[in-house]
Amino acid sequence: MIIKDLKYKQTAIKKLIEKTNELLEYDSNDNIVFKAPTGSGKTIIIAEFLLKFVSERTDHRTFSFIWAAPRKLHIQSKEKLDNFYEDNRILECSNIEDLVEKKIDENEILFLNWESINKKDNVFIRENENDFNLTSIINNTLEEGREIILVIDESHHTASAENTRGLIEIMKPKVTFEVSATPHFNSENYISVRFEEVVKEGMIKEKIALNPDLKEDKLEGEGSDEFILREALKKREELQKQFAKIGKDNINPLLLIQLPDNKTIDFTNKKDEIEALLAKKFNTTTANGKMAVYLSEDKRNLENISKNDNEVEVLLFKQAIALGWDCPRAYILVLFREWHSERFSIQTVGRIMRMPEIMHYGIEDLDRGYVYTNIANNNIKIEEELARDYFTIYTSKRKSSYKPFDLVSYHLFRQRELTRLASSFINVFLKHAKSISLKNKINTKVSKITDHIPINGVIHLEKVGTVSEPVEIYSDISLAKNTSELELAFKYFIQEALHEGEMFPEQRSVGRICTSIYHFFSEELKMNYVEKQREIMTIVMSDENRQAFRDVINESLKEYKIKHPKEKNKIVENDELWNVPEKIDFNANHREGNPKLKKSIMAPVYESTSQSRSWETERSFIEFLDNHKKAEWWFKNGVGYGTYFAVPYKDEEDEDQVFYVDYIVKFKDGRIGLFDTKSGWTAAAAGNKSDGLQRYIKERNKKGGNLLGGIVHPKSGSFYTYTKIPYKYNKQLTDWEIIDF
Repeated sequence: MIIKDLKYKQTAIKKLIEKTNELLEYDSNDNIVFKAPTGSGKTIIIAEFLLKFVSERTDHRTFSFIWAAPRKLHIQSKEKLDNFYEDNRILECSNIEDLVEKKIDENEILFLNWESINKKDNVFIRENENDFNLTSIINNTLEEGREIILVIDESHHTASAENTRGLIEIMKPKVTFEVSATPHFNSENYISVRFEEVVKEGMIKEKIALNPDLKEDKLEGEGSDEFILREALKKREELQKQFAKIGKDNINPLLLIQLPDNKTIDFTNKKDEIEALLAKKFNTTTANGKMAVYLSEDKRNLENISKNDNEVEVLLFKQAIALGWDCPRAYILVLFREWHSERFSIQTVGRIMRMPEIMHYGIEDLDRGYVYTNIANNNIKIEEELARDYFTIYTSKRKSSYKPFDLVSYHLFRQRELTRLASSFINVFLKHAKSISLKNKINTKVSKITDHIPINGVIHLEKVGTVSEPVEIYSDISLAKNTSELELAFKYFIQEALHEGEMFPEQRSVGRICTSIYHFFSEELKMNYVEKQREIMTIVMSDENRQAFRDVINESLKEYKIKHPKEKNKIVENDELWNVPEKIDFNANHREGNPKLKKSIMAPVYESTSQSRSWETERSFIEFLDNHKKAEWWFKNGVGYGTYFAVPYKDEEDEDQVFYVDYIVKFKDGRIGLFDTKSGWTAAAAGNKSDGLQRYIKERNKKGGNLLGGIVHPKSGSFYTYTKIPYKYNKQLTDWEIIDF
């Protein structure tokens, strides 16, 4: 770790110490907001502040510390502070399992994952049998006369957490530090590091250039993705040559390509598309060592990638890499346009802000970063990176000892499937096109569809969160969409219309509207789809025509829905027999569970960080299964067709539904158990689901199955189950039986 003596760092530390000591004299519990730009070394500033804060004290106060951070950033922060304190050991860094006697010792820093504790009903927050919870740890610490200092790293991620303030109250900190490049909290005690100071010290690049030196005549008929990528790769090579000229052959500039997080049905696989383009046109692959991949499901060539002399030239990643990732040799960020509005993220752009040697070189090209994108002018925004839960960061895999056992599973034939467009939609569309004289409303003399791509712009990160506009664009060029790009935009235009028209926008329905439009051009304008596809799409997608086509689509969808009213749900048996999935992906709202669990067929075990009150029942039942001598393995089921197991049942309205039971258990004698834990009102309301489960078990056993199971309810240290039809429940659990496998 390079530790540089920075003037702004020493100034910030001095202010932090003075302000903290001032607040300690008051009876109230106050907070300090510490704002410092991405790349300024916020973590090390706070680490050195804490060291001086405790080592230079002249009074008798003693302190314990809590460091809370989002996602896995607390792990990275602990590693940094462990290294920083390695020589003096004045401060000790600990995880929750390292605590001695259920307290935080003097000058000990407890590192916590914020998402794992930010719900008030979390098991670690509440009292429990072992008295090992946050409340008792805090009380035990305070009873020894120490005061607690809380550091919330990347505090803007906690701004929307529903229990943030309540959780801080539980921790009872004398002073809370909220640390962020873009803080959301307000405070009278505000200490900041100016962007210009960090640039002056050579920690970060002087500015970020947006599409520098692009020229329209260089496009030469290729797609804009290829055009942008080629220009970005050329800039990377130029930077590498400039480093070589000044004797810095050991610095290999890295180009980052941010892939989109697809949240809707997509018509193309951007990852495969870009990988193929890099391989075919630019000889850049993971096989030859020039490319690395950083995705939840695909990680390649990442070892030592942060080192300046690493051979990797291009890294493919998604938004999930943004928080806490540090690679100072990263110089260029490539973002490709999507059908919807894109927004730059300050945290993502921040990945190319650092300088590889914490110094400027006095060469303009080497002292700035670069963003290349084909996102149109009117879509370019930059905003703070917020906490996301849609990306996958953990994977649990099925153990190799698993043997298939084949269960019949069911799924709901969802209403969205019943409202997909049939061929009759075509005539509805043609009728409405005639009724509004669409033929006469549109301009057919459109030659091409272009996007205005910015060139020679600047991204001012120091202006993010202010009233000033962070993106400054001096000029632009017009890039015409090639046929494949135009077709993709055409399909997304239709998909968006379907979605907003409350229809499921799957590809068959998109195709039905495409066909309707092609029929219109054939019948009304005598333009054959086979010969004139590009011309037709160009006419539809032009700014002056698209609203007219959108209006006809909307009116046609409205009539179609009236003629095809919603039907009742239908239960369908899955085409394939169900087995425990080979792997399951989890997002950032999960954490690794108890490592002592041995009989889970999936490893590692992951659990939700936003657990409800029912989690205590689930946790105790998991431990019961894990310790039962007759159980071979257990599987924690989820919700979702294809991956998880479900049985059919009828709800109170006598409509078909599916029930995803909580646990599938394989016993050593070959039996399969299907169990679902309930307590309180959930147990009282479980009648229809219980009856459905019992019918399923009886029907499958008649056909040679070997199943058992039922609703499970804890009571007085035992687990009871109900296996009869109809379901009966009262608080005394009359007619329920203690589970006996």
